[in-house]
Amino acid sequence: MITKKITRLNNKTRESLNKTLNELYNTQNMLKTFPKGGVHPPENKLSADKRIETLEIPKQVTIPLHQNLGAPSKVLVKKKDKVKVGQIIAEAGGFVSSNIHASVSGTVLKIDEITDTTGYKKMAVVINVEGDEWEESIDRSEAIVSEIKLTPEEIVKKTAEMGIVGLGGATFPTQVKLSIPKGQSCEFLIINGVECEPYLTSDHRLMLEHGKELIIGTQILMKALNVNKAYIGIENNKPDAIEYLTELVSNTNNTIEIVALKVQYPQGGEKQLIKAITGREVPSGGLPIHVGVVVQNVGTTYAVYEAVQKNKPLFERIVTVTGKSLSSTGNYKVRIGTSVDLLIEKAGGLPSDSGKVINGGPMMGKALKITDVPVTKGTSGILILKNDEAKRERIMPCIKCSKCISVCPQGLEPYFLMNLADKKMWEDAEKQHNMDCIECGSCSYICPSARPLLDYIRYGKQNVGALIRSRMKR
Repeated sequence: MITKKITRLNNKTRESLNKTLNELYNTQNMLKTFPKGGVHPPENKLSADKRIETLEIPKQVTIPLHQNLGAPSKVLVKKKDKVKVGQIIAEAGGFVSSNIHASVSGTVLKIDEITDTTGYKKMAVVINVEGDEWEESIDRSEAIVSEIKLTPEEIVKKTAEMGIVGLGGATFPTQVKLSIPKGQSCEFLIINGVECEPYLTSDHRLMLEHGKELIIGTQILMKALNVNKAYIGIENNKPDAIEYLTELVSNTNNTIEIVALKVQYPQGGEKQLIKAITGREVPSGGLPIHVGVVVQNVGTTYAVYEAVQKNKPLFERIVTVTGKSLSSTGNYKVRIGTSVDLLIEKAGGLPSDSGKVINGGPMMGKALKITDVPVTKGTSGILILKNDEAKRERIMPCIKCSKCISVCPQGLEPYFLMNLADKKMWEDAEKQHNMDCIECGSCSYICPSARPLLDYIRYGKQNVGALIRSRMKR
């Protein structure tokens, strides 16, 4: 159809159109990406044009004591204690753990078990809000501080003190990533601005509205890691962020480079991002540092800027609230411990056709059992899916189409890993590298038989992980 229409055009117009089409084709093919698998679900970036709005302070917050990958934090306050915004209320429970700070000022009502976003019971500090009194040491001015005065060692210590964790969803304590093991070195820093999850836009807005702070945060991380080269990877569906940050890094003597990436899920996966930008491949069972790379999310990088330059702990974050039936989608700066109910209310309330409320995005996020749960450091978005979007298809027998294999960015065999998990064959699952699964959900998304591949693989990973830990204790 398109070819027939082109032949009707005059030669000059046809040549111009062909040139444009060729330029678009060449541009898309020049964009960097990872070589294996991937899918392209509908993006649905409904809130991409919504500026960050500060959510009102709630009357009460519930702050869980386990908000990071690793050990839970140890509570430092007790019932009836008075606290200020930014005051430490729980300390790291080990090397892989993080400090937790009060997000409000007021009185500790109780320390008790609550249901968090995982659906499990966790210990938490409940605070009744009284005013908004901050720790005096926090710089609350809007002035951007560009001079980095702290030493690399002091930067690492400061990220630990301020409770900074990975805000892309993994919540890995940042000071651990910045503490390079002996015998290894970091050559490149990669800042992850991909935000490939459909619907989510908090990182996109952060890059547009706090780009200057983001660049300084990148330089702080570079100093901490003693590296001379950093890349900020952004998918090509955010041209405004690419253009703005490219302008900001123009005076950094090429020490920071903006890399436009092909729109291909899961481009934001740590291993996929490293491969796309550097060409290096993290080995099975390995970490990014094994190929000389450290990756940090843009939200984490901004939090590092605030911690180092403003002495501000991580007690608030940007959360996208979105869904096709919502009367008002948005991106909100939210105090940790705020109820998800308050976010949904801000967006106009739960629509009548709601099927599921997802903590995160539709690909890797998890459905909430209840909405009266607190926002945590790892809450990147709240997605309300309509009934027809949330409904699972009837599970059918595998038709051996191999689509799940073709889209797996890790080169695994999802259908086989599901079978091994179903049969509880944990040692065989380990041999098939099920722990390398990044849980992106591409396999479940593409499966024509609607098989719950990722659910079973997650189940398998839990049991293989337990097997590995028990083996290490012997």
